[in-house]
Amino acid sequence: MKINLEKKTKDVQVFPVTNEIKVLRSRTWDRLKFEIEYGLQKGTTANSYLIEGDKIALLDPPGESFTDIFIDALKDRVDPRKIDYVILGHINPNRCKTIEALLDIAPQITFVCSNPAAISLRKILVERSLKIEVIKGDENIDLGKGHKLEFILASNPRYPDLVCTYDRKTEVLFTDKLFSAHICGDRVFDEGWQVDLEDRRYYFDCVIAPYARQVTSDLEKIAAKSAKIYATGHGPLIKHSIQELTNSYREWLKTQNTKDLSVALIYASAYGNTTAIGEAIARGITKSGVAVESINAESADPEELKAIVEKSAGIIIGSPTLGGHAPTQIQAALGIALASANKNQLAGVFGSYGWSGEAIDLLESKFRDAGYKFGFETLRIKFKPTDVTLKTCEEAGTDFAQALKKSKKTRQAKESTVYSGANRSEQALGRIVGSMCVVTAKKGEISGAMLASWVSQATFNPPGLTVAVAKDRAIESLMHSGDTFVLNILQEGNHIPLMKHFLKPFAPGEDRFVDVATEEASNGSPILNDALAYVECQVDNRMECGDHWLVYAIAQQGKLLQSEGLTSLHHRKSGTHY
Repeated sequence: MKINLEKKTKDVQVFPVTNEIKVLRSRTWDRLKFEIEYGLQKGTTANSYLIEGDKIALLDPPGESFTDIFIDALKDRVDPRKIDYVILGHINPNRCKTIEALLDIAPQITFVCSNPAAISLRKILVERSLKIEVIKGDENIDLGKGHKLEFILASNPRYPDLVCTYDRKTEVLFTDKLFSAHICGDRVFDEGWQVDLEDRRYYFDCVIAPYARQVTSDLEKIAAKSAKIYATGHGPLIKHSIQELTNSYREWLKTQNTKDLSVALIYASAYGNTTAIGEAIARGITKSGVAVESINAESADPEELKAIVEKSAGIIIGSPTLGGHAPTQIQAALGIALASANKNQLAGVFGSYGWSGEAIDLLESKFRDAGYKFGFETLRIKFKPTDVTLKTCEEAGTDFAQALKKSKKTRQAKESTVYSGANRSEQALGRIVGSMCVVTAKKGEISGAMLASWVSQATFNPPGLTVAVAKDRAIESLMHSGDTFVLNILQEGNHIPLMKHFLKPFAPGEDRFVDVATEEASNGSPILNDALAYVECQVDNRMECGDHWLVYAIAQQGKLLQSEGLTSLHHRKSGTHY
């Protein structure tokens, strides 16, 4: 079934996972939410599952965006009055809209969830009579026909109620948020799984990386189940790459847990807006090679919070404004942070508000009065964040991480008494010459640009090129597979003004093209009128290479703007910096 609403297409795809397990994939090709994890704008699926033994269990009904079409699809597959259990991997107000619709047609159902989820469920559905079985760790549910369900508590600060479910008979593990990706398409399983790896890595960086410490221990519990299928909450199910993706998660988690610089990001959120802002900031920090430990002040243990703050190089606190004040939990967390930190730690403040934003002012004034330096200008976001504001927040996180790394280098330089200079290998590497270019990109209302000299033609057929993009560059998030950009090649003797302009530091969200003559390419990205030539490109693939992404793009069309000019070249003395 499909419905079209103002160019937004949604449907429910029903497919057998095994003989007695069906997946109901509620699909949308729209972005769905303004959260950083949806930033690739490839749509998403909300995967729900039916297990039909002697008893019937429904796992993870979708949010209210899909309520009506999901209920219709469910009725086509099973009589709702015969559903015995609804198992909730996690709960939020959005999902409760669908749960209410389920209760209207299936009042007999028993909910199975963690204790935090049960508390939330009763608060949200306060007027409903609910039957709930609380998972504490060792429980299992026998559905008959060999389907015995076991549970793994996998809580983290963002999802304190998270539960994974394992069906012993089919060896299917229902992972909810873990191993997911926001991709919408017809593939139910991960055939050709390499094409999804970038999307799964992006989801990991946005959703999982800030909670790496907690997820690391959960991953080992999951691996012990020897599952044959990961039935994910979003995107294609994992069947063909289960070992490869599990190993990738281990590698990514280890990288997060062993970084020598970390930031404590403390937040509370009333409607999810402050959480979305915090995740965008965290994304900017982690992509720059600095770890983030995200802490939900509403459920934080004071001693754990104190320990995290003490070991961190920076502290960032975010808060909504409720009734002209910061929530009590944020005020308590602020007190612990100020008492546990030292003045050498970098600070940051952010928040969302509807009208006045007093909580943000309170946090900022407390840090300034205590003498802390700030890693970015305080972020005040009114109402719901947009693509543009999330990009600004990500760039603020990147600035914060770069300031931490710069401070560390300064301290190391002061402590060092010997300067050895670049060694001969570094000097030799620096003699590799590259064309001086400016990469420009635009996606919706977001635009970006960077000076680039690590550029090379890579293929004849199709005509393709590679660009090396540092992970902490703001434009990196506009250069994922499928994105488009323009490579502007600068002219020798006429390159200095453009080079100086794009070398200067830009504040988060600042327009990179002020006072620069441009016109729009057919792919929507800016063409620099004073360039020697330009090539319009589409990203075909990316490869992670140390502190850079190597972006391979197909040249779609281009033009020589100055027929007599020569390409400006970048000569370096060392291979350790640009």
